[in-house]
Amino acid sequence: MMSFSFPLCCSLLVVFCGFWGFISSYKHLLNTLLSLEFLMLGIFWMLSLQSTNVGSEVYFSLFFLTLAACEGALGLSLLVLIVRSHGNDQFMKMNLLEC
Repeated sequence: MMSFSFPLCCSLLVVFCGFWGFISSYKHLLNTLLSLEFLMLGIFWMLSLQSTNVGSEVYFSLFFLTLAACEGALGLSLLVLIVRSHGNDQFMKMNLLEC
């Protein structure tokens, strides 16, 4: 049975705060990307805590961290592309027919 410790509760709080930030900030693309990175950081923290409790499976957490970094780079490149083409990152001012 899994016991809830203080670091695990803190990582769950980080995940829920990132998810709440992703849901509530829907106007700007930069805010949604930052909340997604915060969510990934919380999941990585929880994954690393659980992998240290189970055994020495560190490679899976490093692979997850690599994928999270690639996701962040892809999101920032999309942000730069949208700002160059539309002038801002607001979702409300973008016309879906032009994209």
